[in-house]
Amino acid sequence: MILSNIKIQGFKTKAVLIAALAIAGASPSVSQTVSDSSVPQTGLNIPTELTIFGKNDPNVRRATAIVNGDIITGTDVGHRLALIVAANGGEVSDEEKQRLRLQVLRNLIDETLQIQEAEANEITIAEGEVEATFRQVAQQNFKQDIGAFDQYLRRQGSSTDTLRRQIKGELAWSRLLRRNIQPFINVGDEEVNTIIERLNASKGTSEYRIGEIYMSASQETAQQVAENMAKILEQIRAGGSFVAYARQFSEASTAATGGDLGWVRPAQLPQTLANAAGQMQVGQVVGPVEVPGGFSILYLIDTRQVLTADPRNALLSLKQLAISFPAGITEAQASAQAGRFATETQAIKGCGAANEVAAQLGASVVDNDQVKLRDLPAALQGTIANLQIGQASQPFGSVADGVRVLILCGRDDPLTASAPSFDDIMSRLENERVNKRAQIYLRDLRRDAIIEYN
Repeated sequence: MILSNIKIQGFKTKAVLIAALAIAGASPSVSQTVSDSSVPQTGLNIPTELTIFGKNDPNVRRATAIVNGDIITGTDVGHRLALIVAANGGEVSDEEKQRLRLQVLRNLIDETLQIQEAEANEITIAEGEVEATFRQVAQQNFKQDIGAFDQYLRRQGSSTDTLRRQIKGELAWSRLLRRNIQPFINVGDEEVNTIIERLNASKGTSEYRIGEIYMSASQETAQQVAENMAKILEQIRAGGSFVAYARQFSEASTAATGGDLGWVRPAQLPQTLANAAGQMQVGQVVGPVEVPGGFSILYLIDTRQVLTADPRNALLSLKQLAISFPAGITEAQASAQAGRFATETQAIKGCGAANEVAAQLGASVVDNDQVKLRDLPAALQGTIANLQIGQASQPFGSVADGVRVLILCGRDDPLTASAPSFDDIMSRLENERVNKRAQIYLRDLRRDAIIEYN
């Protein structure tokens, strides 16, 4: 904080304010003198003894803004907030919604600045591009069929126009960065070769696929930003969508991809993030972690060993046998049927006999010859990894969903992993540098903006 001890006084008229200023000039009234050593060196020439004139009510929430002449309405904020709530299954408290509303307004201001800058640079985004991303977001982030998505968003208090505007803003900003920043980013061949040498030297060590939500912070705003991110973390741990929060709040260029950093080694991360990642389990979310320039929330998507074949990349040929239970069946009856199903399927002698056994049991059969072991539910991976060809897994399922077994018909183990290509490494380094320059670019846009709050 710049100021540690201040006195706030409210004045109702201009005459009283002028008089108070005169009195303050002759004999300043403060609750406590602040010594020079306790005031951070900001370069702003802030006096160590001061009085704040006028009353600032922290309970007054300014919900709308005009950014360089473009209006952000309360409806805009409400619709964007509804997107976040929808992505989290509606499980957001009223208190959290109020906090998120303030953050959403800040994000909309940044988004408006980005769109304005893109337009000033004659960046145009075709409707086809927006529509393609829109369909992808509907299916991946909201698990909705595109035909019913409009009505779904209306029921949530949002609209397709709101989501399309966000997508268009992301695409425009990304294209602007590629035009105005990326051409001036230089990555030398020597840098890339050095990384390849380090990769080869670190063969067998861990690397992580990480999702990140990054928010910038200064010395003065660090506490508030950390508190905001702690609230976001609570929502994610309560079942909220990490991808949705990353898209809405992350200030990194990876926001458009849901915060996915891809595969990284500890040496490629800030030390605090590397330390955190090394202690995380797959699927865990931690934060806020302090990093240079701000804070991050980390999501550990997966782990693997550098340049080492991962057995979870084995390609499996599987046959699934499944039975369902009739409506109204008791748990005892279901258990009896599941027991018979387990006995018969465990006795199967190879996939060649599976269809005959399935017919006897009235079970359905599904074949799939292109299943990666890592794509199976975590609870099944260990079981399937230990099966021999022709063996069936233990039955799994529920009364509602029925019971299934998987029979291993074939397995192609992965080849030894190869290092990422020269071009892949160069592209990653370029993206990291573009991201840093983008943060500076947006900071400058904020500094030059004319913003009126209503």
